[in-house]
Amino acid sequence: MNKLKRISKVFESAEEIPIDDSTRIILMSDVHRGDGGWADDFSKNQNLYFAALKHYYNENYIYIEIGDGDELWKNKRLSDIIGVHNNAFELLSRYYNEGRLYFIFGNHDMLKRNDKYVKKNLYQYFDEREKKYIPLFENIQLHEGLVLKHRKTNQKILLIHGHQVSFLDYELWRFSRFLVRYFWRPLELFGVNDPTSTAKNYNKKDAVERKLTEWVTQEKHMLIAGHTHKPMFPEVGNPPYFNDGSSVHPRSITGIEIADGDITLVKWNVKTKDDGTLYIDREVLAGPRKLKDYQYNSSLP
Repeated sequence: MNKLKRISKVFESAEEIPIDDSTRIILMSDVHRGDGGWADDFSKNQNLYFAALKHYYNENYIYIEIGDGDELWKNKRLSDIIGVHNNAFELLSRYYNEGRLYFIFGNHDMLKRNDKYVKKNLYQYFDEREKKYIPLFENIQLHEGLVLKHRKTNQKILLIHGHQVSFLDYELWRFSRFLVRYFWRPLELFGVNDPTSTAKNYNKKDAVERKLTEWVTQEKHMLIAGHTHKPMFPEVGNPPYFNDGSSVHPRSITGIEIADGDITLVKWNVKTKDDGTLYIDREVLAGPRKLKDYQYNSSLP
């Protein structure tokens, strides 16, 4: 199937989430939660992530994870990941129980597209300390994509991971997982980067961005993706392809906020006060801009 048609198929079949100018959403992707070992890229930013997650929970945001939330290429068992990062999962479970959580799967957690896998691994988890099963995301449904639809303007925004435009990460994801798990993962110990990774290969990033932008221009809908780990926030008048970045940047995590009718790209990182005290800070990287300013019209290229 043509790569652009594949995205269109996701768009046409995706669940629609109604929003308005009072809706608050935080979009994050490529968290790559791991098992806490040396190859867990998320571990160094886990405190930043939890602080951000807690902030958005207290501020009544909906949390939407746009793929690659868990690192299931390097790790075989999701239960190991949940056990190590159980504080984050317990908070995510509170989001879910309040109707404020959606998960989209990406290439690194493609296993979640299987309903049986989701039921076995995400409905509940076994707490080793208490020696009993704890409810987590009972009856949750995972998505390949979601569409935000504004109640007043009818503006539609497609949320998708973005791996659909990569042959290696979509059709050959099992082969890619094999290479990462048994070949590139051991080499990471010696500082060797995986050249097949979209996040670490600039040519692959550019190719993905071109295809996603092409879909936006062709179908005339706003799109927010992850996958490349490269934050994108276009100027008004350019094709509205956005990217929320990742949670495995060195020393920071990024995300996209949709709140009060605005869209904003933000970064969470550790800063130092004059007295040497460390603190976690939310920093605006781009925006805020009005969502309606990105509503597709004939003036866009």
